[in-house]
Amino acid sequence: MAERSFAREVEHLRLGDGDVFRGEAILAITKGLLQAGVSYVGGYQGSPISHLMDVLADAKDILDELGVNFQSSANEATAAAMLSASVMYPLRGAVAWKSTVGTNVASDALANLASGGVTGGALVIIGEDYGEGSSIMQERTHAFAMKSQMWLLDPRPDHACIVNLIARGFELSETSNTPVMLEVRVRTCHMHGSFVCKDNVRPSFTIDDALNAPKRDLSRIVLPPAAYDHEREKIARRLPAAVDFIRARRLNELFGPATGKVGIALQGGMYNNVIRALQYLGLSDAYGDTQVPLYVMNVTYPVIDSEIADFSMGKDAILMVEEGQPEYLEQAVNTVLRRRDINTRVRGKDVLPMAGDYTIQALAKGIQAFLDDHSPNLLGNRPPVPDASPVLAAPKVERLKSVVPPRPPGLCTGCPERPIFAAMKLTQQELGDHHVSADIGCHLFSILPPFNIGTTTMGFGLGAASAAAFSKGTGKRSIAVMGDGGFWHNGLTSGIGNAVFNKHDGVFVIVDNFYSSATGGQDILSSRAHNKSRQTNNPISKAVKGVGATWVREVDRTYDVGRMRAVLKEALTTKEEGPKIIIASSECMLNRQRRERPLTAKSIKDGKRVVKERFGVDEDVCTGDHACIRLSGCPSLSVKQLDDPLRDDPVAAIDNSCVGCGNCGEVSEAAALCPSFYRAEVIHNPTRWDRVTARLSMALIGFLQRRRARRRVAFEVA
Repeated sequence: MAERSFAREVEHLRLGDGDVFRGEAILAITKGLLQAGVSYVGGYQGSPISHLMDVLADAKDILDELGVNFQSSANEATAAAMLSASVMYPLRGAVAWKSTVGTNVASDALANLASGGVTGGALVIIGEDYGEGSSIMQERTHAFAMKSQMWLLDPRPDHACIVNLIARGFELSETSNTPVMLEVRVRTCHMHGSFVCKDNVRPSFTIDDALNAPKRDLSRIVLPPAAYDHEREKIARRLPAAVDFIRARRLNELFGPATGKVGIALQGGMYNNVIRALQYLGLSDAYGDTQVPLYVMNVTYPVIDSEIADFSMGKDAILMVEEGQPEYLEQAVNTVLRRRDINTRVRGKDVLPMAGDYTIQALAKGIQAFLDDHSPNLLGNRPPVPDASPVLAAPKVERLKSVVPPRPPGLCTGCPERPIFAAMKLTQQELGDHHVSADIGCHLFSILPPFNIGTTTMGFGLGAASAAAFSKGTGKRSIAVMGDGGFWHNGLTSGIGNAVFNKHDGVFVIVDNFYSSATGGQDILSSRAHNKSRQTNNPISKAVKGVGATWVREVDRTYDVGRMRAVLKEALTTKEEGPKIIIASSECMLNRQRRERPLTAKSIKDGKRVVKERFGVDEDVCTGDHACIRLSGCPSLSVKQLDDPLRDDPVAAIDNSCVGCGNCGEVSEAAALCPSFYRAEVIHNPTRWDRVTARLSMALIGFLQRRRARRRVAFEVA
């Protein structure tokens, strides 16, 4: 169950020639693929293209009608290997994943694909996850494109431009026999816009055509001596063919006046931010009517030397706007101009930040500095540029920190992973600290307060492999954590299989929340829901036993903190050799709420009796030591100041976001904390019996309260 359904929106994919599409860029990209006659599509979900995979899954009926084969790949390497279908056959194929982490996983397949080259168009849609909204290490795809000689498209954030570049990307790939990357940034993926559609196209050459007429060409297979020829072919034939195509089809764009003393060259993905920065400087309107010549590089690799030279000729200086580091494009532009003896000065990272997000403020500041040096008359009597620096000045930020408590990212309310780490903390309080290797996924939040568990994280599904160096120690056992999504991504072989083979005497916790939750809640092999187009319900326990694991324990309700602690303690103290594997299972609460809340709301609206569980804290019993918060960290668990003048410390309190998972009570019981938690049942549309029992209960409670009040010892003040 993905975090968002596109079941209604995918009907826009049926629009025909002349119709106007309006919607999210992710849908526009899918429409572009169908218009281009794609034969097969694959990929692995991950921000910012998670929703692209969800759209493709929801559009299965439309894809089937067109004869397009779609696969939700096991990982990025699987997706990249799919493109081998385009090596021998004129099949157009596209795959998608989050970069750069996904590109790293797929690097072996991509390197072979780029070496041998392709016959059909091969398009890799890269979700470029760079900048402040990113969740990964800050790297760019550009280096990989250069290393493997794959052409890199960075489209201007405009639906028509993106859809056009998808079609041109396939043509470029076929013309130059080279796979092409299409880079879409975080903001681009979720941008809304419109474009004029064309009809969807059934593949002219189908998967069945390839299967019925298999081909074999040794010159495309990466083996000596062909591998040596591939390198020469890239330079002698493929690169010139790509340059000629890009130049002839005018994939790069020019905006603004034809001449001027200065100009700006920029990555296509930076266009919107540059226009807004120029607007703040009084040099453009919101529609891109700019007073500064712009050379928009929708193709950032290869650099088209003749276009750079033509754009720079006659100008005193140009500014290269290139987000991220190193300054690959700035170096390339300098090389082009110096070789042609063009004396136009190239500015870039000297006035713009070397690394980090190119926000509008950063761009405005850099462009202003560039124009002050080379064409100050353009600025003239400009309007004041918005400047947030006074608000963000260090002293003010420090004062703000003293008032607003820090809020590190954490697990959702009711997350079934929270009790796992609460149990781990309780176990380590008893047995001492252990080395813990973490993994990519929701469970990575365990490295932050209140758990503070986890030493390293090396990649998706590599939690178990990260502890490999500690396989033969004589000290405390290491603990490795990975999720079910990471397990099926590559953890089964690189982690568990490796541990079994090497008799790794450590503990491996596999968090099974039924979905690939960190990427949007997509189904995976072990999902327990029925999926009409995929095979689910394949237990993780069978997989680990299948590769030879013998010490396997399953906890099928992670909220049982006492049980979790007992199993962890057993794993850390048993004398049995080899890997100790704990599979801790409970459904992702976010997905569960997405499924159940609409049904509950409908039942209440229809007048049916519905019981909701809520938890609370008895203010009279709570001692205010907040150990429950330190062992739970649930967002719904907070503190409350009492009006009682004899009690200065705030007590624990549970707010209305509580989903009734019961973790707070379980933690309190397992840790032998105060019994201040209670469970309450909220009944919607109560029956007559519910009302009678409620009145009787309140009458009894009232009687007991009055009796206690009469027995209370009171002192009169004279």
